[in-house]
Amino acid sequence: MKPIKLFYLKACPYCQKALSYIDELKKREGFGNPEIEMIEESEEPEVADSYDYYYVPTFYVDGEKVHEGAATFEEIEAVFRKAEARE
Repeated sequence: MKPIKLFYLKACPYCQKALSYIDELKKREGFGNPEIEMIEESEEPEVADSYDYYYVPTFYVDGEKVHEGAATFEEIEAVFRKAEARE
């Protein structure tokens, strides 16, 4: 599985929802436990500033931005599927 990088803010309600979707997906058979590097942008601004995005949550898979902003369960699932895809 390709690594996932998640930029988020603790106080962001959309981020909290995305984190709950991630927890739910990790419990589902077939997704296993993907490697997710979680970067709280207010705690690591130098890292966050080195990436091109405006809204959180933002997901990168293998270095490529695949989702930015409020997300549905299906969109988070698509991030997981992109991470598991073999190219």
